[in-house]
Amino acid sequence: MLKRIFSLSFFTLLATSPALAQEQVVNIYSARHYPSDEALYSQFTRTTGIRINRVDADDAGILARLRAEGSASPADVILLVDAARLWRGEAEGLFQPVKSAVLDTAIPAQLRGAAGSDGGSAWYGFSTRARVIVYDKIKVKREDVDTYEELGDVKNKGRLCIRSGSHPYNLSLFGAVLEHLGDQKTEAWLKGMVDNMARAPKGGDTDQIRAVASGECAVAVTNTYYLARLMRSSKPEDQAVVERVGVVFPNQSSWGTHVNIAGGAVARHAKHPANAVKFLEYLASPQAQEHFANGNNEWPTAKGVKLDNPALQAMGGNGFKSETIPISVVGQNSVKVQQMLDRAGFR
Repeated sequence: MLKRIFSLSFFTLLATSPALAQEQVVNIYSARHYPSDEALYSQFTRTTGIRINRVDADDAGILARLRAEGSASPADVILLVDAARLWRGEAEGLFQPVKSAVLDTAIPAQLRGAAGSDGGSAWYGFSTRARVIVYDKIKVKREDVDTYEELGDVKNKGRLCIRSGSHPYNLSLFGAVLEHLGDQKTEAWLKGMVDNMARAPKGGDTDQIRAVASGECAVAVTNTYYLARLMRSSKPEDQAVVERVGVVFPNQSSWGTHVNIAGGAVARHAKHPANAVKFLEYLASPQAQEHFANGNNEWPTAKGVKLDNPALQAMGGNGFKSETIPISVVGQNSVKVQQMLDRAGFR
């Protein structure tokens, strides 16, 4: 609490003092709460001389704070970990468009905000997490769970564990499926998953993986970096979990595996916009992209980055087919998906 109060007071001082406002600083509101990122921030400061001030919160809290602060907000950079929330921030005008040849060259078009009339993009994705299916290698055949659609098939009745349907990771997956299947088939699929659950949704992705390994259920959905953490763990109990479960990247014969993104934007009322753009460009650099891959088990988004993470390599082999629909479209579908979840009784 004291740290939060200090940060708020310090940011207020930055926003109101002309002398301090000219300092080489960048103020970040971040939903990335990974200890490994500290090295990323330190390297940026050593390289550029720009000091970082950071406040941590979750995606929803950051967007709410930006709305409340309005033009008085000291935030320069916004880091979020979900496509739907990035889209929401863009739709509400909380970000300002960025025009950067560095970013446009490095980050594929489907992993950034749609180009505006001025050619700028409201946000950029800097790492991705594939939403994969894990299964009990003893009880389940891989071919019975190699598509998302099969999660709602009667052959998997009583097998499924999954976290809350309203969690951003699932809302983004379901928003992507809606784009592929359309309204009627998607709602029927969601109802099928409810019928197939081994237990009511609870816990996080790691809990779903452990539930498969313990026999509580036989099929689950997880982001890849949660499984990668277990794979890279030296704890015997984690290695026992990894030994029991198999992993499949769904829909390799159709539209490809869904990926969610962690991305960044420049706040609409940024007081240090040039420094903010420098920070985003830094996140697209090979050094930072390799950090996302090796430090936090995320897939890099920039083109041509070498992947040197044994867990991701073991999971993805020589790569996998990912869906190519624009991430912004996935975000736009989130409201309709939530309504479907309510009708399906998917908590």
